[in-house]
Amino acid sequence: MRSVADIHDLTALEQAAAVRHREISPVEITEHYLDRIARLDPEVGAYVTVTPELALEQAHKAEARVQAGDDASPLLGVPIPIKDLNLVKDVPIHFGSATYDDFIAPVDDSVVERLRDAGTIMLGKTATPEFGMPCYTETSVSPPTRNPWDLSRSAGGSSGGAAAAVAAGLAPAAQGSDGAGSIRIPASVCGLYGIKPTRGRISFAPIIPDLAGLSTNGPLARNVADAAALLDVMAHNNPGDLYHAPPPELGSFTAYAGRDPGRLRIARYCESVVPGAELDPEVLAAYEHASAELAALGHEVVDIAPPFSPDTVPQFVTLWYAFACMHPVDLTKQDRLRPLTAWLRERGFATPAPDFLQAQSSLQLATRFGLMVTDEYDAVLTPTVTAPPRPVGWFEDVDGPEETFERMKRFAAFPAIYNVSGQPAVNLPLYWTEQGLPIGVMLAGRFGGEGTLISLSAQVEAARGGFWNGRRPPAW
Repeated sequence: MRSVADIHDLTALEQAAAVRHREISPVEITEHYLDRIARLDPEVGAYVTVTPELALEQAHKAEARVQAGDDASPLLGVPIPIKDLNLVKDVPIHFGSATYDDFIAPVDDSVVERLRDAGTIMLGKTATPEFGMPCYTETSVSPPTRNPWDLSRSAGGSSGGAAAAVAAGLAPAAQGSDGAGSIRIPASVCGLYGIKPTRGRISFAPIIPDLAGLSTNGPLARNVADAAALLDVMAHNNPGDLYHAPPPELGSFTAYAGRDPGRLRIARYCESVVPGAELDPEVLAAYEHASAELAALGHEVVDIAPPFSPDTVPQFVTLWYAFACMHPVDLTKQDRLRPLTAWLRERGFATPAPDFLQAQSSLQLATRFGLMVTDEYDAVLTPTVTAPPRPVGWFEDVDGPEETFERMKRFAAFPAIYNVSGQPAVNLPLYWTEQGLPIGVMLAGRFGGEGTLISLSAQVEAARGGFWNGRRPPAW
């Protein structure tokens, strides 16, 4: 029998295997994480809502499935928290905003249904910035979400709570979502493996629209195999979805985690389309380090010019303004909006519909030309963010929301273009600074090509003996 004390050292799949072999019960796992959350999360700020009664109820149901011999689900009995942008029926949802302080979700998102049906256990809702718009998680409804590697630093956003929970050992893996880098950014600054799937891979049904297809759900984990298994559970479509991704050729994403990728052609570039975005020397070192590791594994690494132009930035900003207006806000509560959100919504409501449509059509044209370049390669390597993890408060330590937005654009200068194109992209946690701060790199793939990225990522992970390779954050 395993010791209960070391449960959080196990990966998600190791926990599931221990459950199947009846070495640990889902109830023991759940109680272990609830205890850690109670003790450690006041400092980390990963959770905005903890649901102990619901979690234990689900754990007992998972245990009953084990006793009945139901081990079909690869993640049965494993805790997976849900981001507070996703609906969980009868559980409060804030969307990171004080304007939703008394709102209870009327239904489950379909991805939540998939996770529940797979026998995973929801410990609670992870913190997210207001309406998921910023790349840092500091809200008016909960304390700032802090980086487990250095609690003075931000955990990123918008899946900052999800990333902090996994990096601090407050969950083995987590569901997140990504509309402009919101999985890859916190994965980078928290030292995690995160997957932004292909557009149309995971439905947002029944309520949240997919519209321009910028945003998608996706997994965050400490290793590739856990993320692939979680992606297998989350991947689905519902009637009415505007986008669909081709199914994995091997039948599952987990199958790719154990497959040799072969010799790949990998393009790379480190020039950003965002004016004024400059790479910190540590980020450049992480990028060169990743390039060398890929070349050492026998892959062909080729320098290319950026496949997308700076002209895409103002077009994307137009869409970002408009999407800040998607959440209805009670007129009597608008004064509760944070300054950045209010500033974004003011510009969004002032954007004429023809301007929005012209921006979207321009981005589609840019995607068509960009894919002519990236489709020549099996993967494309870039930095994920332009600087090491920023201090808590850094993005708002300026004269006003316009400068906050500029800091966001310069910091998160690489990921959003792959939300525009719909291509899958992952964050590889391959580099730590001398101060112990993680800096990731991003690999993007062909449309529908998560399998190649997973195989390549698993090869890199195995070659270095695991991404963390013995490291543990102080919050562990």
